[in-house]
Amino acid sequence: MADEESVKPNTDETLEISSSDEGSDHGDGGENDETVKSFKDLGVTDVLCEACDQLGWKSPTKIQIEAIPVALQGKDVIGLAETGSGKTGAFALPILQSLLASPQRLHTLVLTPTRELAFQISEQFEALGSSIGVKCAVIVGGIDMMSQSLVLAKKPHIVIATPGRLIDHLENTKGFSLRALKFLVMDEADRILNMDFETEVDKILKVIPRERRTFLFSATMTKKVQKLERAALKDPVKCAVSTKYSTVDKLQQYYIFIPSKYKDCYLVSILNELAGNSFIIFCSTCNTAQRVALLLRNLGITAIPLHGQMSQNKRLGALNKFKSKSRSVLLATDVASRGLDIPHVDCVINYDIPTHSKDYIHRVGRTARAGRSGKSITFVTQYDVELFQRIESLIGKKLPAFPTQEEEVMMLVERVSEAQRFAKIEMKEQGDKRKRPKRGDGDDDDTEQATGVRKKVKGGGGGGGGKKRGGGAWRGGR
Repeated sequence: MADEESVKPNTDETLEISSSDEGSDHGDGGENDETVKSFKDLGVTDVLCEACDQLGWKSPTKIQIEAIPVALQGKDVIGLAETGSGKTGAFALPILQSLLASPQRLHTLVLTPTRELAFQISEQFEALGSSIGVKCAVIVGGIDMMSQSLVLAKKPHIVIATPGRLIDHLENTKGFSLRALKFLVMDEADRILNMDFETEVDKILKVIPRERRTFLFSATMTKKVQKLERAALKDPVKCAVSTKYSTVDKLQQYYIFIPSKYKDCYLVSILNELAGNSFIIFCSTCNTAQRVALLLRNLGITAIPLHGQMSQNKRLGALNKFKSKSRSVLLATDVASRGLDIPHVDCVINYDIPTHSKDYIHRVGRTARAGRSGKSITFVTQYDVELFQRIESLIGKKLPAFPTQEEEVMMLVERVSEAQRFAKIEMKEQGDKRKRPKRGDGDDDDTEQATGVRKKVKGGGGGGGGKKRGGGAWRGGR
């Protein structure tokens, strides 16, 4: 819910501009100039302007200046702007305004690729529409379908969904249809229009009316016209703030070239060096994320995993713990790389280099949002050189190396390899627990007991060893 603050840091410049132009008030003339200084000038109604004020949005961001007037004229919009530039506001305001003009139930459908993003967008809509009583429903997987059906039966104004679960409801929930839909929004559109959701999106497009308005928003957009045509846009207007894929200027990007066997040591050394900041560390697999989280926890760093193999409640819990700063390190897969807005992230570390260069832009976009500054460090091992060069050519920058002291890092090897060993044992135990959920204590991914192995291994081999042997015997006897 931090896009609200998205415009705070640069309010001073905008205020200077507005004070110099106070005499000449031209609302419609200079849409793209610096003269547009308030949401009112873009044509947003008073009620919503007040809502923006309450959220601390002083003046519209570039993408909002481009997209809102076009959207209010009733055109389809393709919005392309870098991460953290207030894209949610750019589609939320015109939709709420249209809702005010002609109130109806099931008015808008917002599709998002990940569940966490869906919750975040819903918070935005509710915050902006609190004064006009907008009802939102979040329809995502991993949550009980029955309770979602009850929410849908009340016919909310805005449905925010991930494609798969929405299809389930369209097929199975009686009385739920989107035939009266007026708006379709795809946030992180390139990801939704990609192969991942192809069949689902086609099904959704079949059951919603042709006469509707469509908005596509993302930081990276596919060139493939057929894909965009599939979204069935009618003569869309493209509002691009950045032409080439760009990362934010305030973001300091570095790389480290290291042998892959010492990845963990370098990670620990960087976390120690930049201690006190909050980090998101991106891994390529759920397994890696879980393993590194356990490893860091064994070394006393408060880390928490977030990946697709966790239950939805755990995922939201993990995200909330990180947002509330009770954990300083979030270990995530690409589930968290798009759209999530956590204002206090100081540093993004690419533990595993992303295989798709576009994902890099989304990952590092989790920091340096809305005018703040931030750091990103990418680990490049001997196997990743080509991928790294692709990323550099995509963003058109040569990244500097992050300065590290090799001797200092090598001093950590012993402690880290011990922690690696414990992490392996814990992973194995968690795996076993999933196989035989006898002891009725659920899987404790992020509880304090997860450090229990340390005690077992160190404190008198007798008891602990017995347990381990018992485990082995059980496995053999199966």
